[in-house]
Amino acid sequence: MKKKLSELDYGDFGTVCEISFNKSGLRSLGVREGKTLTMVTKQPIKGPVVVMLGEVEVAIGLKMADSVFVECA
Repeated sequence: MKKKLSELDYGDFGTVCEISFNKSGLRSLGVREGKTLTMVTKQPIKGPVVVMLGEVEVAIGLKMADSVFVECA
């Protein structure tokens, strides 16, 4: 099932299958098509989401997280 990164629940994981906006900014954070990530936490009131990419935690703004689509297992 394909979901926006911002829609994942805590502990959900999947593979990035599409980035629809700001690809270069996300790639500089290590978020690329084909990468597996796990949702760590979401901050309230339009705060960032925090995901685990390998052994690195990355905070991504909500607007950017809305542009990342993940294929969930």
